[in-house]
Amino acid sequence: MNDRLKLRIVLLAIMLVASATAAAQGPSQAPADSTATATATAEPRDPPPPLPPELLKNEKLIAEGNALWKEQCAHCHGSRAYPGKAPKLTPRRYKPDFVWDRIHNGFKDMPAWKELYTPEQVIAIVAYVLSDEFWP
Repeated sequence: MNDRLKLRIVLLAIMLVASATAAAQGPSQAPADSTATATATAEPRDPPPPLPPELLKNEKLIAEGNALWKEQCAHCHGSRAYPGKAPKLTPRRYKPDFVWDRIHNGFKDMPAWKELYTPEQVIAIVAYVLSDEFWP
């Protein structure tokens, strides 16, 4: 079994566990992270899957995230976008759940990318943004 297939299987298992955990908590449970709190008129926010450090250090995942970043994110967050549409990123201050939430669910003027990118692709972008390779 190749590394890419193994990675997909691990990501799928993580997502299934996260989904089952969220379903078990029920709709009455408030999110533990205030960044995931939505306003009453906003669409419900999807919770992030588990993002273990060993997953986020995977070189292939970081490379995939780099490609996705260049394809989409750099338009607003890249070095040539300042001053521009999006704030300058300071990933050393971010936690993986925070980055995943902002990419997947969106925030203020930033659109939610959950309709364009799979959860695995969002995880790849998170891995890249939090890696030593990242340079907006």
